[in-house]
Order: sequence, then C-alpha cells, then structure tokens
Amino acid sequence: MTAVTQRLITAIDTADSSRARALVEATAPHSGLIKLGLEFFLARGPEAVAFLNEKPLFLDLKLHDIPNTVAGAVRSLAPLGVKMLTIHAAGGAAMIQAARQAAEEADAKRPKILAVTVLTSLDARALHDTGVAGGTTQQVLRLARLALAAGADGLVCAAHEISPLRDAFGQAPILVVPGIRPAGAALGDQARVMTPRAAIDAGADYIVVGRPITAAEDPGEAARDIAASIL
Repeated sequence: MTAVTQRLITAIDTADSSRARALVEATAPHSGLIKLGLEFFLARGPEAVAFLNEKPLFLDLKLHDIPNTVAGAVRSLAPLGVKMLTIHAAGGAAMIQAARQAAEEADAKRPKILAVTVLTSLDARALHDTGVAGGTTQQVLRLARLALAAGADGLVCAAHEISPLRDAFGQAPILVVPGIRPAGAALGDQARVMTPRAAIDAGADYIVVGRPITAAEDPGEAARDIAASIL
C-alpha cells in the first residue's frame, strides 16, 4: 500500500497553462501525484506535460482504441516520464496487453498502466442504458479480472467498488479512486462518491480530488486539509 502521506492525487483540469502551473505549485506539497487529463493535454500537448514533470505526474487520457494504436500512443507518451497512465479496460485484453508491452519498452521510465473500469459519473441505470446489465459492481469486477489478467498494474474505480475488488484480488492491484468529495461538497457530475477518509479506510491506494481543491478560494489550503484528513 502507498504511504498515507502520498495518497492524495490532485486533478488539474484546466486548459490554461499558467493556471495549471499555479495550481501545481500550490497543491504539490500536499499531493503524492498531480493528475493531468484530456482538457489540459489536448490544449497544451506533450511539451506542456514535460514542462510540469518536475512533479510526479499521473496522465489520465483513458486511451481506448485498437491494440496497435494504443500501443503506439503509449510509446509516444512514455518518454514524458509520467508515473501512471490510464487506458479503458473495455478496450479488451489484446489492447491492454499491447499497452503493457509498449510501456515495458520504456524501461526505467515505464509508466504504471491503470485500467479504467466504470466511470464514476455512471450509476446502474446509466450503465444499463449502454447495454450492460447486472449493475456497476459486477461490471467493475468483470472488467478488473480481464484487465489484471492482461497485465494492467492497477485499476481506476469508484469508492464503493474498493471492497469488492480487494476481496477478489487482494492487495496487489493499485487502486486509484476518483469521485472523492469531502463531506458537504457539491457532487457535480459524479454519481458514485465517498469522502477521502472513508475511501482510504476502504482500501484505496490513491484518491483523486479535483474541483473541491482547484475551485477552492485557497487550493493549497484545501489540498492540505484533505491530505491531513487521511493521515
């Protein structure tokens, strides 16, 4: 398990490189990793990621394509030196294997490959509307089994799936948990949420917090308070 003081991942969701830099500087002292997602990457590109890479970075692009394309994308991203990189478990075993093999080529710079199971914005009804029956937990377990067997280092899951995943797969997989909201915080577009302390107690290796930190009047203080809550 990750050292408790390093378990907070702050999500920097902005297209503004100056704003991103300011948020990184304010929150990095209280965060184990800084997460950059599609909004930042598509606006600013790999060079901007490299510019921020003096801090440990988690690149959350949720790659999902045919195996050859995803492998090529991982090869292109690996030189950036990010610590973790996301792919969609729903891409299938061959795609996950291809991503892991491409990551291995980076040797010492190899990013950990994390498979996204079911987005935290989806509940059972929304998942059913996509044609998946059986509820979110069963789908998460199904995709987790496939992803881990294919070589993923860990999983991205909602907090309520932590316990079923630990029961099924033990302590080895890295579990990164978004959809984290301090008590009283607005849910926004998240459907399956939990407080920071509850998620850590359930067995999360890392929790991901975005807007409750980055939209706060003092993002550094907000990150510090959340980090302190999980000590």
